[in-house]
Amino acid sequence: MMNTFQKSMMMLTVCTLPLFSCTTPAPQVEEAIISSEVYKALPFEMPQVVQPTFPNLSLSIVDFGAKGDGVTLNTEAINNAIKAVNEKGGGQVIIPAGTWLTGPIELLSNVNLYTEKNALIIFTDDFSAYPIIDTSFEGLETRRCQSPLSARGQENIAITGEGVFDGRGDSWRPVKKGKLTESQWKNQLKKGGVVENDVWYPNEGSLKGAKACKNFNVPEGIETEEEWNEIRAWLRPVLLSFVKCKKVLLQGVTFKNSPCWCLHPLSCDHITLDKVKVFNPWYSQNGDALDLESCSNALITSCIFDAGDDAICIKSGKDEDGRRRGEPCQNVIVTDNIVLHGHGGFVVGSEMSGGVKNIYVSNCTFLGTDVGLRFKSTRGRGGVVESIYINRINMIDIPHEPLLFDLFYGGKGAGEETEEEIAERMKANVPPVTEETPAFRNIHISDVVCNGAGRAMFFNGLPEMPIDNISVKNVVISKAKEGIVISQAKGVTIDNVTIDAKKGDALIIRNAQEVKVNGQEYNNETSKAQAIQL
Repeated sequence: MMNTFQKSMMMLTVCTLPLFSCTTPAPQVEEAIISSEVYKALPFEMPQVVQPTFPNLSLSIVDFGAKGDGVTLNTEAINNAIKAVNEKGGGQVIIPAGTWLTGPIELLSNVNLYTEKNALIIFTDDFSAYPIIDTSFEGLETRRCQSPLSARGQENIAITGEGVFDGRGDSWRPVKKGKLTESQWKNQLKKGGVVENDVWYPNEGSLKGAKACKNFNVPEGIETEEEWNEIRAWLRPVLLSFVKCKKVLLQGVTFKNSPCWCLHPLSCDHITLDKVKVFNPWYSQNGDALDLESCSNALITSCIFDAGDDAICIKSGKDEDGRRRGEPCQNVIVTDNIVLHGHGGFVVGSEMSGGVKNIYVSNCTFLGTDVGLRFKSTRGRGGVVESIYINRINMIDIPHEPLLFDLFYGGKGAGEETEEEIAERMKANVPPVTEETPAFRNIHISDVVCNGAGRAMFFNGLPEMPIDNISVKNVVISKAKEGIVISQAKGVTIDNVTIDAKKGDALIIRNAQEVKVNGQEYNNETSKAQAIQL
C-alpha cells in the first residue's frame, strides 16, 4: 500500500513530467486589442487594423507527441498540432513551458500559436532541415532556405504569449573579425568553418555562396540543384516569413538570434505587432529586427528591438523586381517602441521600388543606434517615398546622424565606408529622370530630442531628383560633433531647431533650392556652400 507521500509524488509526477497535459487554456485573442486612440491624430486616412480572432479550441503540442527536453526534434508534432486545429476550424496550439527543439514550423489559417511563459523554442542548426524554396529576399526574387517560422497565403493567424523563439543564427551567419574582440574571434575559430579576408563562414559552401553575390546577398550564376544545395549554408533564412497573409498578430513573444533578418512580413494586409521583443547580437550580419515589406494597414506598438542591422525598416521591393510587383508599403503606424541598437532606429529603404506612403511614427526611443531616422535609396530603384510623418522621438548617443537622407546608398552601414568611397560613388554623370529614379518627398519631422550625435543632420539627395518638401521643426540636438548639411534638396523648411555642434557651422547649404530657416529663405544652386547660423 502506498503511503501519503508516495501518492503525493505520483500526483506531482503526473502533472510535471508531461507538465504539459495540465496546461490551462490560453486566453483568447480579442478583437481591437489596440486602442482606437492610436488612429485619432493621424495626418492621413487609413482603415482601422483588424486583429484575428479564434474559436474556443485549444490543443497542446504534447498531445501530438512533443517532448520539451531540448533534445527531441518536435517538427512533426508541432506541425501536426497546427494542422489538426486548422482542420477543426481554428483555435489555439499551445506550446507549454519547456525547451522545444524543432525544424521549420508552418502556420495555417485560423491558428494562434500560443506560447506559455518559460516556453523556449529552439530551431535546429541542421541546415538540411530547411528546404531551399523560391522566395523574395532583399527585394529580389531568388531562392533561400525555408524560414523557421513561415506562412504563405494564410488568414487569421497569430503567434502570442510569453515564449521565446531562438533561430540559432550564430550557426548560419558569417562574422567579421573586426566586430569581435580577440577572445571572441578565437572562440569563433574553434567552431570550425573557413576564414577569408577576416570573415568567418560556417563552411566552404557558405563562402562559395558569398562569392556568387554581386547584388547584395542574392547569388548569381547558381543554376543546378546540386549547386544550390552546395551553397545551402549561405542561403540563410529570415527567422519569420509571412507572405501574402491577412489579419496577422504577433503579440508578447520574443524572437532572437535570427540567421538573417528576424521578422519579414511581405505583401501582408492588416498586421499587428504588439509588445514583441527582438534581440539580435550587434555584430549579426544582416541582423535586421523588422522588415515590413509591401504591407498595407499595419500597427507596430510597444515593441523592443535590439538589432545587428536596421531595427524598424519599411521596404517595398528592389529595382525592376520591386517595380514589377508594384506593391507600396502603406498605412503604417509605428508608436511607443524602443530600439536598443541598430544601424538605424526607424528606416525607409533602401529597397523601396514599389513606393512607401502614409507612414506615422511617434513616441519612439532610440538608444545608441548608428543613425536615428534613416532614409536611404540609390539610382536604379525607382519608387516614390511620400507622406511620412514623424514626431516625438527621443535619442541618445547616436554616433552618426540622428536624421539622414542618403540617396547614394552603397549597401554598407553608416561609418563603414570611407569619405573617399562615398565621394567616388557620387562622381557619376547625372542621368536623366526615368522610372529608375527614386523620389523622396513630403516628409514631416517634429519634436525630436537627441543628446550626443555625430553630424546633426545630412540631406544628400540626387541632383536629378532632389529631396523635396521636407519640414523639420522643434528639434534639439546637443553634443553633436558637426552641424547640418543640406545638399541636393528643394523645399526644406527648418523651424525652431537648436544644434549644439562642437565644430564647424551649424548649417551648411549647397546645391539646394528654397531652403527656409526660421522664416528666412535661402537658395544655393552652385557648388559653393552657404553657411548659416541657426
